[in-house]
Amino acid sequence: MLQQRTIKTLTRSVGVGLHSGQRVELTLRPAAPDTGIVFRRIDLPEPVDIPVSAESVVDTRMASTIGARGAKVHTVEHLMSACAGLGLDNLYVDITAEEVPILDGSSASFVFLLQSAGVQLQNAPKRFMRIKRPVEVRQGEGQQLKWARLDPYHGYKLRFEIDFAHPAVDSTGQRAEFDLGSGNYARDIARARTFGFTKDVEMLRASGLALGGGLDNAIVMDDYKVLNSDGLRYDEEFARHKILDAMGDLYLIGHPLLAAYSAFRSGHALNNQLLRALLAQPDAWELVSFGSEREAPQGFARPVAAW
Repeated sequence: MLQQRTIKTLTRSVGVGLHSGQRVELTLRPAAPDTGIVFRRIDLPEPVDIPVSAESVVDTRMASTIGARGAKVHTVEHLMSACAGLGLDNLYVDITAEEVPILDGSSASFVFLLQSAGVQLQNAPKRFMRIKRPVEVRQGEGQQLKWARLDPYHGYKLRFEIDFAHPAVDSTGQRAEFDLGSGNYARDIARARTFGFTKDVEMLRASGLALGGGLDNAIVMDDYKVLNSDGLRYDEEFARHKILDAMGDLYLIGHPLLAAYSAFRSGHALNNQLLRALLAQPDAWELVSFGSEREAPQGFARPVAAW
């Protein structure tokens, strides 16, 4: 059978939250089969477990925030994206503050941490959520239109189109595609960083956001160009980061998807609305496992690729 995966040993990291600016310690620990991914606020008087699910998402302003019993964890999408890209099913995430550290603004550091800990196959079948018919959510009209969609597909692929009228974005690429069966997450997606504009920084910080952001953990642009001295890591780094985010947002449903995801100007809020719309239509999906690796879609059975 195609087996569930966790990590072999615990691994740790320290950083700051992108929005809170708080110092935070992160410990990733192995978890038993069928645990799922569980965030644990260990800094509270009584630790609180927050298992990931579409319904656990309580805020989608500038990031995906999950919560339970009054406790929250902000900006979970980059770590969740790394788990999705590496095929990890079960993991405990111990955290000492209310936000996952931003590290370098991508998921590359999380991929490194998880691969350093090693991947452990578990004696339980990996369960996929297979999309049986299209599900779509739309918002706005004309210039304000946004949408996200899931279609049936024997595998997992994502296509994202952004729409930023900015010279730096126009000169690289407004769209990107990634297929887990033919691509390599660590190489093709994980290094794409979050991005922002200097004109928005003052407004965000007045709202208590982006307090920990800077050139070392984000692509920053003025009205004309990228300000980072090292430039871009990919030609379409902006669109690829949106795929990175989408993979993390969608993995909050608690199972790897067998689907083709496509989106135009979507974000954390619309991605979560798409998951909730899917769950509200039980005839649109089913849970499946594979008795052998030969039956599984390409990319899921393959050993976890290094850099």
